[in-house]
Amino acid sequence: MRARSGTGGAGSGGAGSASWPEGAHEWVSFEDPTEDRTWVVDVTFLESAWQCIYGRGCRGVLSEPAPELGQGCCSYGAHFTGEEDALRVEAAAAELTGDEWEFRSVAEKRGGPLRGGHSRAVTTRLVDGACIFLNRPGWKGGAGCALHQAALARGVAPLAVKPDVCWQLPLRREESSASDGHVTTTIGEWKRRHWGPGGADFAWWCTESADAFFGSRPVYVAMRDELVEMMGSDRYELVAAYLDDRRGRVSLDGRSGRKRATAAVRLPHPALRSADRHAGTTVQGAPQRT
Repeated sequence: MRARSGTGGAGSGGAGSASWPEGAHEWVSFEDPTEDRTWVVDVTFLESAWQCIYGRGCRGVLSEPAPELGQGCCSYGAHFTGEEDALRVEAAAAELTGDEWEFRSVAEKRGGPLRGGHSRAVTTRLVDGACIFLNRPGWKGGAGCALHQAALARGVAPLAVKPDVCWQLPLRREESSASDGHVTTTIGEWKRRHWGPGGADFAWWCTESADAFFGSRPVYVAMRDELVEMMGSDRYELVAAYLDDRRGRVSLDGRSGRKRATAAVRLPHPALRSADRHAGTTVQGAPQRT
């Protein structure tokens, strides 16, 4: 695998290096073992301790912070990646009961939970300023995505029933093709610009805030299922093995005989470096794979 910084150079600065440009990420590229494809992976984000903080400090994606609304990133509904994506969600919605989904009756009255088609993009409907699948604060089953909650209750992976964009966030897969047909696939972090022009108006975005970087596991472990779905299991295992090795070979502690990791993250996420600069402290490494 080939490593490079977000500015195109390999770089040798550590977590405290002043040479890293603001917003820099490290990327790793490798050739697909079976396809005419190059994978480019954002290892800065995958090694980070980011985790979703919905209901635990998430300020939402409106033009003003609104944690009390409990909308998270569901204020604008979900856009679908294609017909298969939309049909899967419609089928999952048909299985939801009135106890699981606050707006089931609203969906029935409006002709279903989705809108658009023909010349319009297909999206989930909105109810009172947010996605129709979002159960609001005070709902008897608890606030949050009805599809997500029902999946967990039934022992089903949420990615099997939610819109692609919803289960992928804040991961993002992008593809480009060269004139000779070679494909480059990038797995990276969903930034506010990926929302379109409206993203610039968000008062807050979770991958820019150190508040969301306190998970006990790195993203590539915590979001394993999502990454496998986006890359395939063989490619994921290549990346995971590389990151495991990069994050430190396990050695034995001389006194206790217990295994311990010996290396930290090379380049902390920009959100942590920004918080570090403001606090005047040194950012430490991210959590180890468990």
